[in-house]
Amino acid sequence: FQNEINEVPFFDIQLPYELALKIFQYLGKTELGRCAQVSRTWKVLAEDEVLWYRLCHQEGFLLDSSISDHSCWKLALRNCRARECTLKTNWKNRIGAVSQLQYELGKILCDVHSWDGVVIAGYTSGEVRLWDTRTWDYTAPILEPMHGPGDAGPRPHVSFVRINSSLAVAAYEDGTISIWNLMFGREPIHHYQHNQRIQALALGSEGATVATASGFQVKVESPNDRGFWQTTGTFEIQKLVNFLNLVPDVVGSPVTVAAAEDIVYLLKAEDAGKVLHSVYGQPVTCLDVSAHEAAFGVKTFGWLLNEPNQILLYNLETSQCLRKMGNSVGDFTCVNLQNSPPNMLVTGNKDRRVRVFDLRRSESLCSLYAHQLGVSAVQMDDWKIVSGGEEGLVCVWDQRMGTKLWEIHARHPVRHVWFNSHSLITANIPEEKAPRGTSLLDEDFAAHRKHRGIIYAYEFSVDQLAVESVLPICRSSYDEMTGYNYNIGLAVPYDNI
Repeated sequence: FQNEINEVPFFDIQLPYELALKIFQYLGKTELGRCAQVSRTWKVLAEDEVLWYRLCHQEGFLLDSSISDHSCWKLALRNCRARECTLKTNWKNRIGAVSQLQYELGKILCDVHSWDGVVIAGYTSGEVRLWDTRTWDYTAPILEPMHGPGDAGPRPHVSFVRINSSLAVAAYEDGTISIWNLMFGREPIHHYQHNQRIQALALGSEGATVATASGFQVKVESPNDRGFWQTTGTFEIQKLVNFLNLVPDVVGSPVTVAAAEDIVYLLKAEDAGKVLHSVYGQPVTCLDVSAHEAAFGVKTFGWLLNEPNQILLYNLETSQCLRKMGNSVGDFTCVNLQNSPPNMLVTGNKDRRVRVFDLRRSESLCSLYAHQLGVSAVQMDDWKIVSGGEEGLVCVWDQRMGTKLWEIHARHPVRHVWFNSHSLITANIPEEKAPRGTSLLDEDFAAHRKHRGIIYAYEFSVDQLAVESVLPICRSSYDEMTGYNYNIGLAVPYDNI
């Protein structure tokens, strides 16, 4: 029955409520729970909504919410932590549902990319297809190409596809690039042409900037203030570009990082040909960039000069080499810097190992013997690693324990891996776009299924209606035994009794 504004008892003194709240904001969940048992006044103070709202944001939950969205933020934090624990258990035990994103008329799968659960795929038939796995509704449209006067014949194959929050981009074998706005329908909003085959395509993670490399030229396109697309930069490169990335979160003109054989360029509008790294005879084998750094694998002379293959980390602002990491005989085939936790980096190698590096040190934190024919795609978060191999195997690892949780196999090499807290998307893309017996594929349905490639979408969330995506004959209604955890939609067909 005290005046809470200016009579909060703090041992032998009286403090104003706001000052006591400032002291309590330095406490964690456990300390607040203990303080709530001291007295009735301390309980009111320890369960203040401002404290639990701040704790919820500190742990990364409900970041877009305001304090008025929930009546009890302590309960909201408890529910978020329980859901995260359930998701982690489902990941570890492979509990959930799986669907195949199929498009029979597309023929052979050429390239796949995804953003926040939206998947884009390009095919040898020249068609580009979208799926939205967030709604569990796989009747997404086919993106139409730009029609010209001489488009009567067969369309060229799709070389690359990319997607972000607002745009979808496809590059074709004849050098054409089509750009669609995901909000405006199926017709492209912009397209342009290269004279030669496109070797690399990059789309910014946010915004509307597209970069393409063809021959010895890199072209950057983006809309102006009025929404009209224009060429914001054209750069001439001395060698053929192998890898191309746009630096995220750049204010002003876009910045592009291009790897052309053994040279890495930092392409800006004001400094067109700045060389970030160049060592003759040491080609770049993989590349990834974040907002301030670039990481790429370098193939050295090997046993001739006793130099192992390494991952180099460069600062994009100072153009200085920060770290040289790795000591491998095999070539580094993939690197993921942008999606890794802070100060972490994960790589895949031809020596069949997945390595995790701490950017503050040069040695690897863990090395996992992953695949039989080399690692082709990899991604990690704060506790798990998902890797894909040339033999078609997708492995999920517990990063801290260094153990494999589970694996799943398909026929073709894994070229794309993407996951978030509750879903996983993998793509097995064939090497041969025109396999032997191609003339029979149109009539032979079994041969077509064997050679076309496949996209898997896994859902581990408990609040999604994931069970409804599984065919009724594959649903099992019995009480499962504790040792049985392979129920991700591959369940044995049990009848409902």
